[in-house]
Amino acid sequence: MSDDLAELATRTEAELAAAADLRALDAVRVATLGKAGALTGLLKTLGALPPEERKARGAAVNALKTRLEAAIEARRAVLEAAALDARLAAERLDVTLPPRPFAPGGKGGIHPISRTIEELTAIFGAMGFRVVEGPDIEGDWYNFAALNIPDHHPARQEQDTFYLPGETDGRRTVLRTQTSPLQIRTMIGQEPPIRIIAPGRTYRADHDATHSPMFHQVEGLVIDRGITLGHLKGCLTDFLRAFFGISDLPVRFRSSYFPFTEPSMEVDIGWNRKTGELGAGTDWLEILGSGMVHPRVLANCGLDAREWQGFAFGMGIERITMLKHGMADLRPFFEGDTRWLSHYASTPLAAASLHEGV
Repeated sequence: MSDDLAELATRTEAELAAAADLRALDAVRVATLGKAGALTGLLKTLGALPPEERKARGAAVNALKTRLEAAIEARRAVLEAAALDARLAAERLDVTLPPRPFAPGGKGGIHPISRTIEELTAIFGAMGFRVVEGPDIEGDWYNFAALNIPDHHPARQEQDTFYLPGETDGRRTVLRTQTSPLQIRTMIGQEPPIRIIAPGRTYRADHDATHSPMFHQVEGLVIDRGITLGHLKGCLTDFLRAFFGISDLPVRFRSSYFPFTEPSMEVDIGWNRKTGELGAGTDWLEILGSGMVHPRVLANCGLDAREWQGFAFGMGIERITMLKHGMADLRPFFEGDTRWLSHYASTPLAAASLHEGV
């Protein structure tokens, strides 16, 4: 190595050793290998040398470049490790410290969604229902086919459904679009009579002030001999009046269509459109869907529709919570704003109570 290259190598390596942080290291790198750096300047002079000297000089300069690049990266690794150690030491959390106090007068509370699920469980539990749970990831058969939802149904389209990699029984798996698969699993795994509710998370590709890609739903199912629409109407009327705490809440049933029930019925409650007051005025507000379980659904689960009948219903938990508490926007449910939570949260140790009507 020529004297000028040896001098550059010695000077640069000394500067690297003296670099105390990544900013100083980068300054050395730019001064040596940058567009106006010392080594870059030497590379630019190669073109002016005679051919017989250019080859040897070029090899020496490139070898020095490789050597200095390796030295820079080695020093960078040391400095990055030191910076990480310093950050970890500065951000260390002492888990033995007592928790931070709540704001003056503040208390922990039950999230409105959790509270509504508790109330649903209490009300339907008094009617003899039990709670069932199941997987959030379902196969096509449980989520669609067994529920008499054909391949061309809009709910199967990708704009409505979150499909996942992999298949079950030759079909794509999905994030469940309703908790109805738990009805199918229960009818397959349990002999009638059946009386269940299925609260849980569901997923659909939708997002605005009143819709979320992830939301909560509760569905109910009753299977027994001699079940009629009268049982359906009595059950849901009692539930709605108990949940909203209005003993004379107007409830209306009107015909509709769902693939998995026949006949199907939308359920409306009386309210005042101008004031938003439930049980008042002459307007009607749709609250949930229901109907008699379709004979094909019963057959898909191995039940004889000539012997067993039943009804099913489903509603959004966020929706009924918003109506009960006068909330206008769905998004704060999932934003974690402690002010909102403090306002709408329920007392942690207070049990869900049953209202008149059950």
